[in-house]
Amino acid sequence: MKKEINKKIAVLIPCFNESKTIEKVIKDYKKTLPEADIYVYDNNSKDHTDEIARKAGAIVKYEYKQGKGNVIRSMFRDIDADCYLMIDGDDTYPAEHAREMCDYILNGQADMVIGDRLSSTYFEENKRPFHNFGNVLVRGLINKLFKSNVRDIMTGYRAFSYSFVKTFPILSKGFEIETEMTIHSLDKNLLLKEIPVQYRDRPEGSVSKLNTVSDGIKVIKTIGRLFKEYKPQVFFSIFGLLFFIISVFFGAPVFVDYFRTGLVERFPTLIFSGFMLMISVLSFVCGIILEVVVKKHRQLFEFILINTRRGE
Repeated sequence: MKKEINKKIAVLIPCFNESKTIEKVIKDYKKTLPEADIYVYDNNSKDHTDEIARKAGAIVKYEYKQGKGNVIRSMFRDIDADCYLMIDGDDTYPAEHAREMCDYILNGQADMVIGDRLSSTYFEENKRPFHNFGNVLVRGLINKLFKSNVRDIMTGYRAFSYSFVKTFPILSKGFEIETEMTIHSLDKNLLLKEIPVQYRDRPEGSVSKLNTVSDGIKVIKTIGRLFKEYKPQVFFSIFGLLFFIISVFFGAPVFVDYFRTGLVERFPTLIFSGFMLMISVLSFVCGIILEVVVKKHRQLFEFILINTRRGE
């Protein structure tokens, strides 16, 4: 693929205490993408990551609200480019795939390109088994809920178009940002492209900022929240069906006794069953109403997307 001339590429590197690796990362991507502007957004590092990055030739900016999601929000808001390449500052993503990923964006063949680690060397290189399990779990959940086949949901190696960056509403504050990006793309029917990329574990002395348990819980919560917001009819129908089953389970014996004896001997059970039935009906109705709202939002997003692309 041939890259278009005079197109601006911005390499985005969110950083928190990456002094061990940031210089090598900047030099590698400068060599692979010499025409690109490399931005390092320092997120309250205490190890002089910003100074090292500046000396290596990066444009250094600061985000003082802690969390990767907050950093990406500032990057997307502040920087204008035709192609955005997001990488981590921990030297886990080789630069050899950068040109191919950017070309897909610059040639209009994708809105987001995903660097797929899980189909490559991730499980051999990553020495944290719970991270491996978490990636597989999240991938399975999202592909099941959104009827998709994305191979790597949580990779930090991605390329974006201008229209994606300027229309993506970032709500996540931390590492769950990648999950939010993927679900947003699936819901809005954006053009995704996955490229298998080599992955290498962090070098000795470089420590992961990702907490397997706490950040894993945040990711699962994010999936649940986004499932509710993007597919409310399915979400509330599941709860409506659950409450309906409870209502039938407790109410059926009462009605059986009534038809057999003509008496209602368990009024509390009947009242409880009635409440469960009411909640069930309300859940179904809420799902229908919210599905209409979500559809309207999708229509509005299409108008915004059209106007954004006209301005590219």
